[in-house]
Amino acid sequence: MTREAAVERAAQYFDSGAFRADLARRVAFRTESQDQQRADVLRQYLVDEITPAVQGLGCTSHIVDNPVPGGGPFLLAHRHEDDTLPTLLTYGHGDVVLGHDAQWRAGLDPWQLSIEGDRWYGRGTADNKGQHTINLAALEKVLETRGGRLGFNLKVLLDMSEETGSPGLGEVCAEHADELAADLLIASDGCRLSAPRPTLFLGSRGAVNFTLRLNLRDNGYHSGNWGGLLRNPASVLANAIASMVNDQGKLLVEGLRPPEIPDSVRAALADVTVDGGPDSPTINADWGEPGLTPSERVYGWNTLEVLAFTAGTPQAPVNAIPGSAEAHCQLRFVVGTDWRDLERIVREHLDEHGFSMIDIEVRSSVAATRLDPENEWVRWALDSLRRTTGTKPALLPNLGGTLPNDAFAEVLGLPTVWVPHSYPACAQHAPNEHLLGSVAREALRIMAGLFWDLGELDR
Repeated sequence: MTREAAVERAAQYFDSGAFRADLARRVAFRTESQDQQRADVLRQYLVDEITPAVQGLGCTSHIVDNPVPGGGPFLLAHRHEDDTLPTLLTYGHGDVVLGHDAQWRAGLDPWQLSIEGDRWYGRGTADNKGQHTINLAALEKVLETRGGRLGFNLKVLLDMSEETGSPGLGEVCAEHADELAADLLIASDGCRLSAPRPTLFLGSRGAVNFTLRLNLRDNGYHSGNWGGLLRNPASVLANAIASMVNDQGKLLVEGLRPPEIPDSVRAALADVTVDGGPDSPTINADWGEPGLTPSERVYGWNTLEVLAFTAGTPQAPVNAIPGSAEAHCQLRFVVGTDWRDLERIVREHLDEHGFSMIDIEVRSSVAATRLDPENEWVRWALDSLRRTTGTKPALLPNLGGTLPNDAFAEVLGLPTVWVPHSYPACAQHAPNEHLLGSVAREALRIMAGLFWDLGELDR
């Protein structure tokens, strides 16, 4: 009954083909939460796959309907060993984005696990079926090795609407706060800093999506007859955007800029190099906030992005001044940003710069979260990963992207530690999504070691 034995059991689960069989079975469920016709499949995934898995861990479980109409169900499970032991909450999601079956490379099917060398193809392999399969299996191997004990209390939450923004997750966490109460969240989603380097992240940047819209007239007018006489909404909107973010990507709206990067965050990011691998784009060294490193710009700062800009008929342009223009924008932001007041802040900025005719519509938002990198749980987790792998893990104070971590950090008030099992070039959300077998095997060892170490804390 040793840590090494638990880690080896987890590796054997991979080597024996059991991980492959479990993942193949789960990938075959078309759990596309963006397709309302898949509601029955979302529930069936919890019934057929996750319920037996958590029952095998000695958990009692039940399925909770989503309080938000159209949202997928949740599975809640718990195993209680002793009041004196720490309690872990782990989270994953079983839904996936649309398969886009026809766009996959010849010979690949998003609903069938296909292995080519180190790449394990299939929708959900990286996001998130492969990742929560790893964690559930690692828990099982620790339980087996300890002779039917984990050494801690366990709670599990599986979400079936994460790919549509996790509607209802915050409400479920609030309503079931006692049932989900824990000392720590350990979960897996997203990707490592790079494939070879184990990674921890402690939260995520938030996001607010909003639209800027300028409607000056109902019709377009001939540019030869009216050019120079009619205000062009596309030109006006382009200048409005230029007042918000300059030609080098610097955010110019003072109220949307973040506070200074904390020393603990800056120290963690000093060890981080942004490099997604050979399939990643070349970083523009002169883009973004001046004076920051690339890692500080993407993990420690705010960015304003224009996601789409339309005026007239781009697919078939005509010689006419368009009547309207709109831009779909996004603020990615870190903890400390006044994001809830974005509409007022942008309104005041546009008015001050002479663009009062532009309308603003806030479309969606997710909060930013970040556990202090100096938190004791962070040091403990880093030590565990280092002990298992013999290498120094990367520590990201938060992802550059966004996860529904606010449900755990804010609603449940938990310290949150995420251990991702994918890598930047995994093509999640795209055709040919895949998991690396080598990363999955190492992740099984890492999580078995981490869960073993959690069970040692009372000794």
